[in-house]
Amino acid sequence: MNERQIDLAHTVALGSIDDEDHHDVQQLLDSEDPALRAEFIQEVRDTREALSLLAAATAAVPPPSLRTRLLAAIAAEQPPVAS
Repeated sequence: MNERQIDLAHTVALGSIDDEDHHDVQQLLDSEDPALRAEFIQEVRDTREALSLLAAATAAVPPPSLRTRLLAAIAAEQPPVAS
């Protein structure tokens, strides 16, 4: 895979793909080269796995006061007026 294809795989793994990239990804997946297609899919999987491991390793427990603050903020919002 070339650098652009690797970047596309990372974009897919992050879920931040736009229309232009979607078209390029579709071309890769429709490729007649099964090795390229398999390599692309594996790169997406590997990237997703790395992101999951990073998220798990850096996860932090929210402070106990967060729930109270969020509920207070929600309660303070004005309900929408029916028209």
